[in-house]
Amino acid sequence: MKKLIKAAITSVNSYVPDYILDNDELASMVDTSDEWIMSRTGIKERHILKGNGKGVSYMASNAVEGLLEKSNTSPDEIGLLICGTVTADYHFPATANLICDKVGIKNAFSYDINAACSSFIYSLITASKFIETGAYNKVIVVGADKMSSIVDYSDRTTCVLFGDAAAAVLLEPTKEDVGIMDSILRSDGSGAFHLYQKAGGSVKPPSHESIDAKEHFVYQEGQPVFKFAVTKMADVSVEIMKKNNLSAEDVTWLVPHQANLRIIDATAKRMGIRKEQVMINIQKYGNTTSATIPLCLANWEQQLKKGDNLILSAFGGGFTWGSIYLKWAYNS
Repeated sequence: MKKLIKAAITSVNSYVPDYILDNDELASMVDTSDEWIMSRTGIKERHILKGNGKGVSYMASNAVEGLLEKSNTSPDEIGLLICGTVTADYHFPATANLICDKVGIKNAFSYDINAACSSFIYSLITASKFIETGAYNKVIVVGADKMSSIVDYSDRTTCVLFGDAAAAVLLEPTKEDVGIMDSILRSDGSGAFHLYQKAGGSVKPPSHESIDAKEHFVYQEGQPVFKFAVTKMADVSVEIMKKNNLSAEDVTWLVPHQANLRIIDATAKRMGIRKEQVMINIQKYGNTTSATIPLCLANWEQQLKKGDNLILSAFGGGFTWGSIYLKWAYNS
């Protein structure tokens, strides 16, 4: 029987800006405190991209350049690059196009996927299909966001949450029992207006009125988003475990979207796994939206071993959510 081709992550790399915005500095900008932020979110600091003319493609191209070098891959070998982002450099062209140009990828096609904080897992599964069908042998998936560009730093309910970062993975085909094993992705548009950007799109183009009303920043109704996220991230993570006959002991790592420490804890509890099995770096980076999951993979890469069972789980505006079961493909 012919073995099926699976898509495996064969390398990962990340980039975070140098500037660190900690809770004490935020407390000097808005009515908040380190204790208030830590008790509600678990966030201690976040990295912020400074400098004129620097957007998502700046961070992402740094992550991709490092990925190519680290994996000894020529830009000419890449057949496709997908960028998951909610803060694209421009409405068009796609930020993925700009990343390719900056790193010298000339023989590929590229595009963006916007599924809010679920953008990376949506992008990863989309990219995996191009590998599984044999269409391409090397595909890059990027998760990157410059959330500081759409955060109102006078709104203490949202400005404490977000940071800037980029991370990228290289996908390649394998016939071994590793790689992306299964996924469940879902969305529910009825929750769209609990977490969104009110203006700037075709429904409400930019105007003096929309700018004055601060409608180009992140708008979030915290309680409904929190309740929905806790339920859906936990449900989908348990569902993919049951679907693949995985017990809590079988899961080496939960790699959750880093939105809120309480959501992460609730998801782990529902899955029955110990805190030591959960990748948590929210205290250092905050919510970097599309970048959180690949940033975790980059941070924990040295601890990962071939064959480790990972559950990736995310929830984002849209509402979007989902989970991926993958087996790690290499030893660092």
